[in-house]
Amino acid sequence: MEINRRSFIASLGGTAAVAMMSSEQKANALEAHMEEMLNEAVAGQQRGAPEKYPTMAEIDAANAKRTGLRRGAGSVFNATGTGGAPRGPLAKMSDRPTFVELFEKRFAPGSHVLQSANRALTTGMPEEIVLACLLHDTVLSLVKVDHGWWGSQMYEPYVSEKTTFAIRYHQTLRFFPDEKFGYEYPESYLRTFGEDYKPEPYLEQTYKMVRNHKWYELPRLVTVNDLYSFDPNKKVSIDPFVDIIGRHFKQPKEGLGFDSSSPTAHMFRTLMFPDRPL
Repeated sequence: MEINRRSFIASLGGTAAVAMMSSEQKANALEAHMEEMLNEAVAGQQRGAPEKYPTMAEIDAANAKRTGLRRGAGSVFNATGTGGAPRGPLAKMSDRPTFVELFEKRFAPGSHVLQSANRALTTGMPEEIVLACLLHDTVLSLVKVDHGWWGSQMYEPYVSEKTTFAIRYHQTLRFFPDEKFGYEYPESYLRTFGEDYKPEPYLEQTYKMVRNHKWYELPRLVTVNDLYSFDPNKKVSIDPFVDIIGRHFKQPKEGLGFDSSSPTAHMFRTLMFPDRPL
């Protein structure tokens, strides 16, 4: 696939922005750019004809042929760049990492979560929801399977109970439409999970519990912002959220990953040192 270098660099904010990115960030950005181009090419070929979505059996067959990392592994563990080239070392963390530093060195460019949080902010949603939108998918760098549960667990010692609830259950609610909130089942899930996929019993049970919970609106608002926050042309930085992070994120004085009293410090250390074998 041929890449227009000027167009690609411009999409990242220009040469100055690219110069500030680590090798990992550049590789992730290039991978996302190529995936977007492929999706556009496929869509162009299929215009005028209904798209054929894969079945669960077809997806399982494709997974069986994969090599290297499985689909559920976090992106930080992928040391291979485009064309098989090494991605190189990750940016070194400071002795007392903050969330903003972790975001810039492990989650960036983070366009999706930044756009999600920006949409929540500009539509006047509570700051706890804005923060939940900013955090909700960052754990995908660590692990993709059941990321709602993993993400809420990772951040639980540092954010409010409401923000934790919103992060934990947004994953479940993504599978269940809600006409009142204008939320429909994502078309992309037909490709990701298969056209014949039905949520597993644990998701059904979780949905019923959350649907009747007094805080149901919290994770639902994350899904609403989650769905509408995939604009490749919109540029958002973490700067507008620094004050919100300061008000609602309990930054440990020892630095994330080094606060020994936290039950999830090891998760941040894993993000910081993914090359350690033990």
